[in-house]
Amino acid sequence: MRRIVVFGGYGAVGREAAALLTGWYPGAVVVAGRAPEKARPVPDTTSLRVDLREPDELDRALDGADAVLMCVDQDNARVARACLERGVHYVDVSASYELLSGIERLDGLATERQATAVLSVGLAPGVTNLLARTCAERSGGEDVEIGVLLGSGEAHGPAALAWTLDGLGAMGTSWRMRFPAPYGARKVHGFPFSDQHTLPRTLGVGRVTTGLCLDSRAMTGALAATRVPGVSRLLRVRVVRGAVLAALSKVHFGSDGFAVTASSGACTASVTGRRQSRASGIVAALVVRRLDSLPPGVRHLDEIVDPAGFLAELARYGFELTASPLTTMPVQYDAG
Repeated sequence: MRRIVVFGGYGAVGREAAALLTGWYPGAVVVAGRAPEKARPVPDTTSLRVDLREPDELDRALDGADAVLMCVDQDNARVARACLERGVHYVDVSASYELLSGIERLDGLATERQATAVLSVGLAPGVTNLLARTCAERSGGEDVEIGVLLGSGEAHGPAALAWTLDGLGAMGTSWRMRFPAPYGARKVHGFPFSDQHTLPRTLGVGRVTTGLCLDSRAMTGALAATRVPGVSRLLRVRVVRGAVLAALSKVHFGSDGFAVTASSGACTASVTGRRQSRASGIVAALVVRRLDSLPPGVRHLDEIVDPAGFLAELARYGFELTASPLTTMPVQYDAG
């Protein structure tokens, strides 16, 4: 590829993806954001100031582009349409089902222009989709449970924190899931990851439930407390919301480890590692690298790549993949 534009490329996920892409496509990666002069430069990339709210600036950014990696939630369907109309491939790391569903409606346009758009790209959704597909296929299409354990010690960007805070008001029931060592059995709380909306359709299963917990049990307990009606209403007050977001950006308890697990019938599959932002960025870069070999249209990650092969490649970057019962899927592969 001659030109890959990473919108939101100065964020936690975008930086990781851009850094990896430069090794495969020297001189081709353009990191775009509203204020690049205020951001830490990404080595071996070209910086571009772009305000996606301005059509002229978006047009300029897409000039000569082969692919766009969208690492920000900002009118994503409009940006995707602008890409696909030009025959530019599009990859989106958004976890918002509302945004993703808007892009799904562009499938006909993508097919007509021979462009590929890949959604549900990252850790959750993304890796979780591939683990869910693995288990659903081996269980014969039984219901799927997905658990996401995030390290509360990792520093996250403001957009990720805001999305998580918004999701707390939609938390559902709780259940226990077993994660690989060192985490073990944990209580997860129903959380509105987009997987629960997309996977029943893409996998052909009846029901998908998605839950969240943190590596710190105390922080997970605090998370669950937000379901109390009075607390959830309070978090919607602008001043309170701003104060909570500011506190979350400065206070970190726990580690930067993570684990994601999918279970269906007797099958369980997991990926563990450190720094979920790095994992999401690597997944995004691996998808961009595959774009020229993927068919045109708008698809979610689990519809368009082979789970075993993709997860094995991800494991080479220091993440651990486990599956039970033992199958042909690579198990505990951890290359140096």
